[in-house]
Amino acid sequence: MTDSFFLVLALRASNMAALVAILFTLPLLGKSLLDFSQTGPPMGREILRHYRALLALSLGRLGLAAFLLANLLALPGVVAYLLGLVLSGLPYHPAVAAAAALLSLAVLVFFQFCRVLHDSPGVIAASSHYAMPRFYPLWERLSPARLARAAFLARLAYSGWVLLGAAALWWQGAVYSALGLVMLHGLAQLLYRAWIEESEPLPLPAGTPGKRPNLLMIGSDTLRADRLGHAGYRRALTPNLDRLAARGAALTQCYVPCARTAPSLLSLFTGTWPHSHGVRDNFVGDAQSGLNRAALPRLLAEAGYQTAAVGDWAASDLSKFDLGFTTLDVPADQWNLKFLLRQGPKDIRLFLSLFLGNRIGKFFLEEIYYLGGVPLTRHLGLRARRMLERLGEDERPFFLNVFMASTHPPFASEYPYYTMYADPDYRGPSKFAMAKLADPFEIIRRQGEPREEFDLEQILDLYDGCVKSFDDELGRILDYLEQSGLARDTVVVVYSDHGMEFFEHETWGQGNSAIGDFSARIPMVLAGPSLPAATRLDGVTRSIDLAPTLLDLLGLPPAPTMEGVSLVDALRGGALPELPAFYETGIWLTTLPGTPDGHLSYPGILELLDVPDLASGTLAVKPRYQQQVIAAKDRSVRSGRWKLVYQPLQDGKLLRLYDLESDPDCRRDLSGEQAEVTASLWGLLQAWMERAPETPPR
Repeated sequence: MTDSFFLVLALRASNMAALVAILFTLPLLGKSLLDFSQTGPPMGREILRHYRALLALSLGRLGLAAFLLANLLALPGVVAYLLGLVLSGLPYHPAVAAAAALLSLAVLVFFQFCRVLHDSPGVIAASSHYAMPRFYPLWERLSPARLARAAFLARLAYSGWVLLGAAALWWQGAVYSALGLVMLHGLAQLLYRAWIEESEPLPLPAGTPGKRPNLLMIGSDTLRADRLGHAGYRRALTPNLDRLAARGAALTQCYVPCARTAPSLLSLFTGTWPHSHGVRDNFVGDAQSGLNRAALPRLLAEAGYQTAAVGDWAASDLSKFDLGFTTLDVPADQWNLKFLLRQGPKDIRLFLSLFLGNRIGKFFLEEIYYLGGVPLTRHLGLRARRMLERLGEDERPFFLNVFMASTHPPFASEYPYYTMYADPDYRGPSKFAMAKLADPFEIIRRQGEPREEFDLEQILDLYDGCVKSFDDELGRILDYLEQSGLARDTVVVVYSDHGMEFFEHETWGQGNSAIGDFSARIPMVLAGPSLPAATRLDGVTRSIDLAPTLLDLLGLPPAPTMEGVSLVDALRGGALPELPAFYETGIWLTTLPGTPDGHLSYPGILELLDVPDLASGTLAVKPRYQQQVIAAKDRSVRSGRWKLVYQPLQDGKLLRLYDLESDPDCRRDLSGEQAEVTASLWGLLQAWMERAPETPPR
C-alpha cells in the first residue's frame, strides 16, 4: 500500500465519520426541539419572540458543537477500520466504514455516560428528561475499579492496534503514513492530557518577607452553621474547617442581613446593609450593578493588592456587580435570560454536558460548563490552587475569593460523597440529587411544596455529603497553602452567603423564613498570622462586620460608608460589643407553607419579573412592584438572647419574640409575656426598616 492510496482511503473514511456525525446530530436536534425545555423562568411571548434569533443561533451553536464532538467520537472507529484493511488486505466498503464510525460513537458515548453517571450523576440529573431511577440498575454495576479497568484495556487495545497497523504500513512501504499515524495518535494523547486531565500546581518557593498579609476567602453557598464539628453536629463532616478554627477564631452567631446570594455577598464585601447598597434580592437591573458603596476588593486593589475571584455557577454575582476584582474566573450573570436561553434544551445539553465538564467546555461553551445544579467542587478547588500559584509568584500581596456551589440545592455532589451518608437501599427519585430541581427556578418554585413531597431523610444525607465534599476540597486548598509557605502570611476566612431551612418552620429553602436562624446564621471562621488560636466569639456578630475587620487586620482603614464594625479587639481577647443583627427575607415566588392568613403579598413570577433591557437580557423585578416586594418582607432583629420577628399583614402586623438561650429553635412566642422587650426591639427594628439610605459616591 502506498502513502497516496492510504491517504485517499483516510479521506474517504473521515468523510464517512463526518456523515455519521451529521446523521447523529440532526435527530438529536430534532428531539431537543420536539421535547423543548428551557432553563430559567417562563417569560411572556413578546419577550421570547424578541429572542427567537438568539435561540436559533444558540441551537445552531450547540448543534455545531454536537457535530464536532460526534465527529471526534466517530473517528477512532474509522481509523480502526482502515488499519484492519491494511492488515487484512480487504477492499474498502463505505457501509462497513459507516458501521465502524457509528459503533465507535455509540461505545464512547455509552462509556462516558457510565463514567459521568458514577462520578457526577448530578450532571445527568440536571439535563435528563428521564426519571433517574431508570438508571439505577446500570449505576449499581459501576465502580471506580471497573471503569478504570475498562478505560485502561480500551486504550491499551486501541494503541496496540494503531502500532500494529503502523508497522504494517511501514512494512508495505507507506512510511510517511506510518509515521503520521503514530504521531497523530501520540498528539491526541498529549492534547487529552493537557486539556482534559489537569495536573496539580507545584508548591511555591518562599514568599517575599515584609509585605502586607495575603487574604484568602473560601465560601460555600447555602452552608448551614450547625453542620460544623465545633457546632456539635452528629457527623464529623468538617475536620478541615474545624482544624482551621482551632488555629484561629470561630464566630458562632454570625448573621447575614438577607439569605439570598446577591444581597448577602454585597453586604459582606461592602460592610453595609442591603437598603444601603441598594440590592434587596437576586433580581436587579443593570443600573444597580455598579454599586454605590466601596467594596473590599476595590479597597484592597487600591492598596496595591492583586485581587481575584474564582467560582462556579453560584458565583456569577461576583462578575455581575462591580466589586473591584481585577481578575475574574467566574461565569456571567446566571439571572440573565440570554445566558439561560444559550444553554439550550435538555437532550442536546445532556450530550454536550457528558464531555464538556473540563477546560475545553469552559473555554468554548461556558453556558454548558456552568450549568446550574452541576457540581464543580473538584474542578473549582484545582482552579483555586492554580490561581494561588499564579498570585503567589508575584511580590505583591493578594486577595483571592473562592466561592463554590458545593452545598447549594439540588445537593448533587461527586463520587463518593453522594453515597457517603445516604441509605444504600434508597430507591426514590433523589438518590443522586434532590429530584425535580433541574434549574434555579425549579428550586424556587418547589419551595411552596409541603414536606410530604420530599424524601427529607435522603435529602439531608445528600446535603451532609455536600458539606463533606466542600470540607475535603477546603483541606486540599489549605494543604497547598501550607506546602507553599503562604499560610504564615495569609489571613484565611471560610464563610457562606446564607444557610438553609429543612422544614424546621414548615418550609424549606433559602431566605423564606425569619423565624428560625437556619437561613440567617452562617459559619464564619478566621485564621491568620496575627490572630490567637482557639478563639470563639459566641455573641452576636454580623456579616457586615467582616470587611472592616479584615481591613483592620491588614492594617488598612475601613471605608467611611461601612456600617459594620471591626471585631479585631474581640478576636484578640477584648470584649465583643453588643451588636444588633437585622434580617429580612428574600422574594417569594410561590406561596409558602405556614404563611399566616392576610400576609402582604405580590404577583407570581410571570407578572413579577421582566427583562427591562432586552439587549442585556438581565432579569429584574418590575419597578411598579419593587416597593410592594420590600413591604411584604418578613424581618427580624437579634439582640443578645432575644429575637423579634415581624410579619406584615394586610391589616397590621404580627410580632413574635423568642428567647434563643432557652428556645434556640424558636418554638415559643414570648411577645405577650415580655411586652417591654418586645416594644424595645420593635423600636430598634422599625428604625432600621425606615432608614432612608444615602447614596454617596464610591
